[in-house]
Amino acid sequence: MQVYYSPEAVSGQIISLDQNESHHIAKVMRMQPGDSIYVVDGKGSQFAAKIQGIAKAGVQIAVETCVKFEKTPESLLHIAIAPTKNISRFEWFLEKVTEIGVAEITPLLCENSERKHIKPERLEKIIVAAMKQSKRLYKPVLHDLQSIENVFNISELEKFIAYCEDIPDEQLISHLNPKRKTIVLIGPEGDFSDTELKTAIQSGYKPVALGNYRLRTETAGVVVSQIAQDKALCF
Repeated sequence: MQVYYSPEAVSGQIISLDQNESHHIAKVMRMQPGDSIYVVDGKGSQFAAKIQGIAKAGVQIAVETCVKFEKTPESLLHIAIAPTKNISRFEWFLEKVTEIGVAEITPLLCENSERKHIKPERLEKIIVAAMKQSKRLYKPVLHDLQSIENVFNISELEKFIAYCEDIPDEQLISHLNPKRKTIVLIGPEGDFSDTELKTAIQSGYKPVALGNYRLRTETAGVVVSQIAQDKALCF
């Protein structure tokens, strides 16, 4: 059965799906009133639902019973990462970490950033599609693009920074605890500046490596999410 997304889904309510989901139902799948679907709210619940009406303004559905529920998020990992110059590589990163499991993503603007603008609406579509495809019930939070200075004093319990030059001896896999809120900073293709690295360390970020070799920005992000997943399976 097809799965659709609406953060407004509540048992016993009639809601309208957004333009993207409505278009897929009406124009791609050519579904009709009375057809059954699933709808996820991105907050841990999946509901059975039925299509009530199809109109230009959107598709209305009657949300029925909750058929799946996860009380706690699948991940406590927050990745703060500089978007790549080639946006398709960053979109690939978003898709993969959503499939693997991540709680929050913050696009970073750093001194050496080659991309200073993103299109949040398009990136949200990629995240939602990956969430539905992988049958996850929690949608990662995509924060606005922000300067790295804004995340230096973030409140996560565990704080790490991964960088390319002079790869640290300490490995993330040895320190990451999947049961604790964790943020990992990943820089742009030109890496973090010396000032950014120094400030991060002064702000409590621990330098870590993601292996023995230099990784592309988007690859590093995926490796971080996979390390967190692997560690979670061991707990």
